Amino acid sequence: MDLTAATTIRKPVSDVYTFWRRLETLPTFMAHLDEVHAVDERTSHWQASAPFGRTVRWDAEIIDDVPDEKLGWRSVDTADVPNAGTVWFRPAPDGVSTEVHVLLVYDIPGGELGKAVAKYFGEEPHQQLDDDLRRLKQVLETGEVVRSDGAPWGKRARTEFPQRPAQPLPAAERAEAVAS
Repeated sequence: MDLTAATTIRKPVSDVYTFWRRLETLPTFMAHLDEVHAVDERTSHWQASAPFGRTVRWDAEIIDDVPDEKLGWRSVDTADVPNAGTVWFRPAPDGVSTEVHVLLVYDIPGGELGKAVAKYFGEEPHQQLDDDLRRLKQVLETGEVVRSDGAPWGKRARTEFPQRPAQPLPAAERAEAVAS
């Protein structure tokens, strides 16, 4: 699966690149990422939450690092979910902000069936990446992820308030709502 997304953050390129390059900060805005530990300058260990309460782990290596321009990585052979990605950091036309462009490539366990099951349970990868970039923007611009009253506990809220597609009210509930 190939995923792409972009956002504009009202911070200089060097600030955005430096924040992302400190890999340990990634779980502050990536909802499914539990932890990242840098082993050395180019190698890191990752742990993420997966559908059905699973945890996946992998080691990754940085394969392309151009300060203030781009950061590329790939998982090593033992990854539970083989993956690779690149993030580009570009000055925005306003001369103040940074455009962040992300490309993620990974093999979904179970292939097309795994993708369909994940989507059915509200785990749509494209939406997750967009949400992660929205949270990155919030963290860098405001210092925190803004939480609604309906989901004040962040990652924990996924299990307490599971997402599902909107459904029309059943006829009995609709009649009751109209009557009141």
